[in-house]
Amino acid sequence: MAAHVIVLAAGEGKRMKSDLPKVAHPVLGKPLLGWVIDATSDLDPASITVVVGHGADQVREILPEATNTALQAERLGTGHATQIGLDAAEGISGDDVVVVLYGDTPLLTPGLIAELANLSEDETGRLISADVEDPTGYGRVIRAEGGSVGGIVEHRDCTPEQLKINEMNAGLYAIRANHLIESLENVTNDNVQGEYYLTDVVGLLVAEGHKLSAIKTTPEEVMGINSQDQLAEARRELQRRINTELMRSGVAILDPDRTYIDESVSVAPGATIYPGTHLEGSTSVAAGARIGPDVFAVDTSIGADSTVWYAVLRGAEIGAGCEVGPYASLRPGTVLEAGSKIGTFVETKNTTMAEDSKANHLAYLGDAIVGARTNVGAGVVTVNYDGVDKSKTEIGEDAFIGSDTMLVAPIKIGDRATTGAGSVITKDVDDDALAVERSGQKEIPGYSSRRAARKAAKDAKD
Repeated sequence: MAAHVIVLAAGEGKRMKSDLPKVAHPVLGKPLLGWVIDATSDLDPASITVVVGHGADQVREILPEATNTALQAERLGTGHATQIGLDAAEGISGDDVVVVLYGDTPLLTPGLIAELANLSEDETGRLISADVEDPTGYGRVIRAEGGSVGGIVEHRDCTPEQLKINEMNAGLYAIRANHLIESLENVTNDNVQGEYYLTDVVGLLVAEGHKLSAIKTTPEEVMGINSQDQLAEARRELQRRINTELMRSGVAILDPDRTYIDESVSVAPGATIYPGTHLEGSTSVAAGARIGPDVFAVDTSIGADSTVWYAVLRGAEIGAGCEVGPYASLRPGTVLEAGSKIGTFVETKNTTMAEDSKANHLAYLGDAIVGARTNVGAGVVTVNYDGVDKSKTEIGEDAFIGSDTMLVAPIKIGDRATTGAGSVITKDVDDDALAVERSGQKEIPGYSSRRAARKAAKDAKD
């Protein structure tokens, strides 16, 4: 007996007030729909079919390669969408279990979905329910003798006694394929909305004497996302789960409520994360690293025992024992080898800093290679762009680049070479050489007094 998953994801999500399809909205580096698909991982489903509609092309782009899609061109209800999904799914046999989920429920857990699909021999199906304080608007789960599901009654159809029931139907089902297919054929659209409801399948199966069970979970786990504020709620809960798992593995997160880590990020036990840290994309943090406060890092690797604080890193590689910040900006292509340092108000791009090299403050290093143990002084700029082409600067080992040096690329500075402060270096510098490029200093006696007199005269005239 195999499990097949159908995810209903055709809705527009008007309350999101966004051009992006609702299920494509990102949460911690993954779209809403991606979280739902991942929640089926414990099932190891034989197939996953996503029913798309609004923004179908955009939704297809975010799906894993092995995912089937089915287009619901005209949205006529959940029963109609499920039928379209069944028609597109491959390899379903009568005894298989079909799990129907919604693409906007990112808080589902693999354990819950596995339990939903684990039908006993005498069960035709299962659904998920939750007790809520205010069930207004939700369908109520009616329990039969023995605790099985006796039916689902929509809020508008409830009797006064049924309105007192707090157990609501979450709309998530696992039903044996043959019974689901047969029941959908008998579902009608004889209702106010003129739609085909999947909930009607439950009533039809119960009327035929089939056994269905309801699995209770928390209202939060089955929360659907329909607005930006609900998206923020889901993000907080998913972040709490990620941070809790990291802390249990041995990561020190000093303030979990102010730490934002994508699901795709890897943080090794022994790392310390300070408040205000945002780690996104394929970022990885090694053991002993100290990240934050106030760091934004995306698609960046940070080596063991490195310190990064008050900094922005994008597509950078940080080796072991490095220091970055405060107030540094590392752009794509930056590589810091072991023990190197990028300090206050330093920006790098497509630059390699070799072992134990450093640029402590107020510098721009673009398209550059800086040799081991080289010191880059304050105010240094690699002048890498002539308005048309980018050119490379190469600085050797043990060099000393004096403050406010302009290195006009393409240029090579030799090993152990030195440049004088305030120089504009346009030619290669040999090993062990000192390069100085300055005009002679001139002194004009009495200049300040004459300038003050001119200003006083002008003020008197005005």
